[in-house]
Amino acid sequence: MSVRLNEFQQPVGEPLPEWTPRPLPERMALAGRFCVLEPLESARHYEDLLAAWRSAEDDRDWTYLPAGPFNAEELRDYLARAEASRDPLHFAVIDRQSGRAVGTLALMRIEPAHGVMEVGYVTFSPALKRTPLSTESHFLLMRYAFDRLGYRRYEWKCDSLNAPSRRAAERLGFRYEGLFRQAIVYKGRSRDTAWFSIIDKEWPALREAFERWLDVSNFDAAGVQRHSLADLRQQRA
Repeated sequence: MSVRLNEFQQPVGEPLPEWTPRPLPERMALAGRFCVLEPLESARHYEDLLAAWRSAEDDRDWTYLPAGPFNAEELRDYLARAEASRDPLHFAVIDRQSGRAVGTLALMRIEPAHGVMEVGYVTFSPALKRTPLSTESHFLLMRYAFDRLGYRRYEWKCDSLNAPSRRAAERLGFRYEGLFRQAIVYKGRSRDTAWFSIIDKEWPALREAFERWLDVSNFDAAGVQRHSLADLRQQRA
């Protein structure tokens, strides 16, 4: 790979003469085959999310999140604040089969000038975890970020001790970039943050793998996948 030098013979990055700041994401619905992402509305989604999150056996799903767990009134307040926020921009995941909200996730740390955003606040109920809806909800946000808004970089960050989150990032095609030691303090604890990303040059191959995985032909009559997302990514590579 050749090194680009400036007039002072210093190595510099690739020029982007056509670059312009990207648009901010909007409060809009994103529809898929299994789910629809709707802009979070407290009044509309509260009852569904309360029931969905209460169906968990315990509160372990909140351990690595910056807020929660909540009682009923605290959840109402939290959702109202989340609805009013534009960064993070929260979405409810709607199961197309039941019509109910079964979890949330958000776009956050949105930097239009640099074309960078992060997915976060991933709060999936038992009805959403390890289902096609879970994978498709992430795909819908990625596709919105890269294809519609033209962002260059899409990030995933988590507590380095959160093994399920790290596995999920890798399964979805994020590349591990490193560890930021003592990055934040939350819930009275120190957090080392693991960083992952997808960049625009990687997206076309990853998009194809998602589309093949989500296709009806990839599931048998019982709804079990025929090929894993990792296998489909590897075939494309």
